[in-house]
Amino acid sequence: MRGRGRRAVVHDHRGVAVEAGSAVHPYRRRDASAETYAREKDAVLAVGRRAVTPEHPYSLSPAALRAAPAPLPARLVLPSPNGSTISAEAAAGDATVIAASPRNRTAVARRLAAHGYGTAGRPLAVVAAGERWPDGSLRPALEDLLGAGAVLAALRAACPDLTLTPEATAAATLWTATKDPVAALHGCASGRELYAYGCPQDVEVAAEIDASTTVPVLVDGAFQEAP
Repeated sequence: MRGRGRRAVVHDHRGVAVEAGSAVHPYRRRDASAETYAREKDAVLAVGRRAVTPEHPYSLSPAALRAAPAPLPARLVLPSPNGSTISAEAAAGDATVIAASPRNRTAVARRLAAHGYGTAGRPLAVVAAGERWPDGSLRPALEDLLGAGAVLAALRAACPDLTLTPEATAAATLWTATKDPVAALHGCASGRELYAYGCPQDVEVAAEIDASTTVPVLVDGAFQEAP
């Protein structure tokens, strides 16, 4: 993800907040330091799903953000160890960082194609962030691999001459070969986990394929809608 002119696409759900008009500041840690960071940015900190109250309805749940009273805060801090770390590392390497998912895959692919990304002169990295086990080790996440594949499949459709790496080809092939990606998102380990937490609406939001035309781009440390 290093090198000037390179673009990194992070599979993420930050788009829900950006669609509603918020600038989203990613933060690497989910601890007390996130509160300090939010104050420094004059932003509202999104809390965990179980910490939502009527006075503070802004959480890491995309469904809860959608249900919160409008308008959303102008600036939100969303702590996410994997996605935020990837975003920060990519931005530090002079990459342009986009938040993408199955929800906005076609809009992202069209923007990338229009700007010539994925060509020899403008390399592209699509990153499936993954999850973590309770001990902190990385856990494969099917939903993120499907999300990466969704973007890559859309990009390949927009640019038929695009050459993908074997890894990118495998992700795109997984997406196109999955007969019912909505069912896969509901039935995968993370989907079942959200059901167990009582948050099936979050899976429903994640499974809204091509429902969004918003392309969130990381600018000055915050995801904002691309001009």
